[in-house]
Amino acid sequence: MLKITVCKDLEEAQRLWQRYWPRRCLFDLWPVRACFQDQYRHPPHFLVASRGEKVCGLLALSWIGEEGCFGHFPGELWHGKTWLEQNKIIAADSRAASALIAHLPWETRIRYLVPDDHLHLDTGAVVDEIGYLFFPPQFDYRFEAYQRTFAGKTRRKIRRELDRLNARGTALRFNHWADMDTLFELNLDRYGDQSYFSDRRFHRAINNLAVWLRDQGLLRLTTVLVGGRVAAVDMGAVWNGTYTVLAGGTHPDFPGIAKLINFHHLEWACAQRIPMVDFLCGDFNWKERFRLVARPLYTLEKTRTSASWSQSPALHGRAACVA
Repeated sequence: MLKITVCKDLEEAQRLWQRYWPRRCLFDLWPVRACFQDQYRHPPHFLVASRGEKVCGLLALSWIGEEGCFGHFPGELWHGKTWLEQNKIIAADSRAASALIAHLPWETRIRYLVPDDHLHLDTGAVVDEIGYLFFPPQFDYRFEAYQRTFAGKTRRKIRRELDRLNARGTALRFNHWADMDTLFELNLDRYGDQSYFSDRRFHRAINNLAVWLRDQGLLRLTTVLVGGRVAAVDMGAVWNGTYTVLAGGTHPDFPGIAKLINFHHLEWACAQRIPMVDFLCGDFNWKERFRLVARPLYTLEKTRTSASWSQSPALHGRAACVA
């Protein structure tokens, strides 16, 4: 018989996660999630599906008190919404997945779900956000082959813009730890209250994540200097065949610097023969122009005001369970 229980103990939740959660992407790693849990301290609410003594499904939630809802663990917030991507419903089969979804508490909003073998898109589903990926193998790991996908006029326009920067004297440096503080400063100066880092909890979580990545040898901190001045800093990590670009900041005195550093990420990934680069969600007016591959992510909601929820649970936004 299939049974659903709730785990509210953080240590037990960690044990469950580390034993049953797949390790496909950076966001699947417990220490990554823990960097945010340590700052937000939202109570865990893990739904556990089991048959006898065997766990066959897991849905990791947190109670986000300030929003009055459950969200995917650890419930980290930026402007009232969670940020960590590639969330999952772990299930051995479709019946376990259906049971987990049926036992969702009221006022649940799970973002950034990636459909897997037991999930399919419901006909009424609405895409929440789009992630953007780059696949170097599509171009035989040759950056120049990727560049040729742009029209000649576009290539010339980009080249002129980058040439203006290079004429001022550009240089790259890597993993210069003091540049993390500069990244935060640049981002806050540019975006103000709209910056991720305007929330001190988020700021500290990302800084702690950078420390952990550095200590594990996973951090890639990229800094572009123009005329000896820091013009852009990006923080990323390489794990399990994916280079994930997590956060960054640019200086307004250097138009075109975002193009330069983003092209560098693509060129470096080709040179290193990295299978995939993940630029995360949010277009910011450049990802589609760079011909990145769009990947929809989905949202699952169970709210008392949600028109999509019924006795046969439906996914509002991003995915639906196979019955």
